[in-house]
Amino acid sequence: MPTTTDSRLTRLRDRRTALVDRRRAITNGADARGDVYLSDAEAREFTRVCEQIAQMDDRLDELEAEARHAAPTEGAEIARRARYSVNEGRTYERGNGSSFFQDLARVSVNMDGDGAARERLQRHAQDVAEAVERRDLDRTDGNGGYAVPPLWAMSQFVELARAGRAYANLCERLPLPAGTDSINIPKVSSGTATGAQTADNAPVEEQDLEDDFVTAPVRTIAGQQDVAIQLLDQSPVSFDQVIFRDLVADYATKLDLQVISGSGSSGQVTGIRSTSDIVTIAAATATVASLYAKIADAVQRVHTGRFMPPTVIVMHPRRWAWFLAALDSNDRPLIVPNAGNPQNAIATLGVVGAEQVVGQMHGLPVVTDPNMPTSLGTGTNEDVIHVVRASDLLLYESGIRSRAMPEVGSGTLTVRLQVYGYLAFTAGRYPKSVVEIGGAGLAAPTF
Repeated sequence: MPTTTDSRLTRLRDRRTALVDRRRAITNGADARGDVYLSDAEAREFTRVCEQIAQMDDRLDELEAEARHAAPTEGAEIARRARYSVNEGRTYERGNGSSFFQDLARVSVNMDGDGAARERLQRHAQDVAEAVERRDLDRTDGNGGYAVPPLWAMSQFVELARAGRAYANLCERLPLPAGTDSINIPKVSSGTATGAQTADNAPVEEQDLEDDFVTAPVRTIAGQQDVAIQLLDQSPVSFDQVIFRDLVADYATKLDLQVISGSGSSGQVTGIRSTSDIVTIAAATATVASLYAKIADAVQRVHTGRFMPPTVIVMHPRRWAWFLAALDSNDRPLIVPNAGNPQNAIATLGVVGAEQVVGQMHGLPVVTDPNMPTSLGTGTNEDVIHVVRASDLLLYESGIRSRAMPEVGSGTLTVRLQVYGYLAFTAGRYPKSVVEIGGAGLAAPTF
């Protein structure tokens, strides 16, 4: 009859096997859908099952230790016998009448009636074990480590972190018209005039309207990756999806950089910072007090030049963190969460986030974008702040298109994966809608 410990071991092992099958079913479900990642619910279930298996393993170790103490192993009995023969000569010494091969043959064909041959073989094994060099095995490769293979968590594939397109998403976004390589927008450059009539029947004020146009050339953003077809066929993850996701993520970063800093040449759009006639405010010293005043100045300049209010303040995350770190003379923070109903704060903290609205300053939402330049000025690590009426910025976009072209490298079983898209952008309709603080660069923040 099995002992109580044996029965409990059997039940625990059966439960552990069921948990392992459940964990495998979760990952198989994601693979069947072609997903590299588990869903949120699957990830929670996967973590819960893994924790239960770990707890089960700890309990199994305890019960197996109890079983070993309750029933001495055959190895323990051999060691016991060896202790009593430690002073004896070697079992198969020359001339003592014992033969290793004869005893081995007797045991092999079950002719060892009294067990003496088996006992001599066991004693010989003890003699040899004491004579040879002993080495402890560990997880070092070549010293037992190859028996412990690494586990590749393919469902937790780590993608490259990339900045998004926070500034571009603030613009007025429109579909890119087909069949053109340039979008021209008419613009009134000099308007009409009115005036008080000096007397009845006196001439009425007249001034001819003059027009011009703003042009936004259509540009292309594209990227590709050549990959061996064996990688696509044999990889346990959908590697083409990994590549396409990374290409699309970089596409978003590059489009945002074009909107902010495109040079207008070499296939680039004319970005906001390269647009002529945007307003710039110098900021030689970058203290919290001085920048707070400069931002107020920028707000009024949009009102004065555009005759409409600005809608957003855009800055690099490190500049916003610098504001958050500011303290008053009593070491109290100047920017505090708006949930605390602050008084006399220069700004309020909305959320701890990235590439989104993170707070308010001068009544305007503050958006952080890691693509805002930080390599300006004589120190080459200086940044700028923008106060903008974002609806005046026009961004025309096509959809992102993807292609897989096996013909390009068919002679070497190579497939080319490619993404591309078209855009046109202009900030030239109302350049006075953009005010840049620190055009030559704000001194890099310190903490």
